[in-house]
Amino acid sequence: MSVARKIIFCEGRQNSLDYRLLSRIVTNISGDECTIVPAGSKFTFSIFAQGYFFPDEVANQKHIIFRDRDFDVKPTSRIQLLQLGNRLGGQSVALTHRSCIENYLLDANLIHDYWKTKYREKIENPTSRWGYGDSPGLEIIAAWIDASAKNLQFYQAVRWALGDLLSISAAREQLKTTWTGNSGKLPESLELQYCHNQALDLINEFKCGVEVITPENFENSVAIYLEKFDTEEFWTQREYLIWFHGKDIQKEMHKQQQNYPPLKKKGGDDFFEWAIDHLDITQNPDFMELRSKIEQL
Repeated sequence: MSVARKIIFCEGRQNSLDYRLLSRIVTNISGDECTIVPAGSKFTFSIFAQGYFFPDEVANQKHIIFRDRDFDVKPTSRIQLLQLGNRLGGQSVALTHRSCIENYLLDANLIHDYWKTKYREKIENPTSRWGYGDSPGLEIIAAWIDASAKNLQFYQAVRWALGDLLSISAAREQLKTTWTGNSGKLPESLELQYCHNQALDLINEFKCGVEVITPENFENSVAIYLEKFDTEEFWTQREYLIWFHGKDIQKEMHKQQQNYPPLKKKGGDDFFEWAIDHLDITQNPDFMELRSKIEQL
């Protein structure tokens, strides 16, 4: 039996930032009703979709798979929705232009507005648990983001170089772009030599099965990213908000200023949950393109 509505698969669960962003994107959208389906890990999207639509063929259903870009595709110079081939065939996967949803929220104005809002709530309601005072101002918040990203420069270059290697289809689900487990869990050291050595350990464990996964190819890639991430334009234009992983930036920001409000907390009720409802999605061409694609399903 065919599903007579538009289905949008996303990562995570129903309380994820992905789900909440999509809920805003499809608000008042024209055409058939939209159903957002959290599908867990990005590595199981295709299999999940097959099970969801069974016994019908996935290709015959009106659906879109949307997820974080991570390190799977290089961002284009033009801000747009990116595409990743579906390894089981059929429709490609739509990817964010920036590394992940958090990247869009790491904005000094949003953080400043959140901080001011929470401080006003504290003034109006003394029982509020807010304990971080008033916002230090836009310039200080922007400098906090910049400095934290700068500390990640070497680690992100290494992650991108590993991403180049895992773009080989045979390696995608085995070789990872980090040895820490996940984005947002930073390594013991962010120094280039340490990150470099950890990445080589990953490569050496894996290269026996895939000939092109070699230290030499990794060295060539990491040199390219080190050069790119060291240009003046990269920092003045804050291109790190596109290239660096937002979960890593958020984690480093917390490490650098633990007396500032954490952007993410266990149990929610944090900046990211507030910001996803206050982000102006119309200012992000990739989100507007996704909305258009959904309308056209």
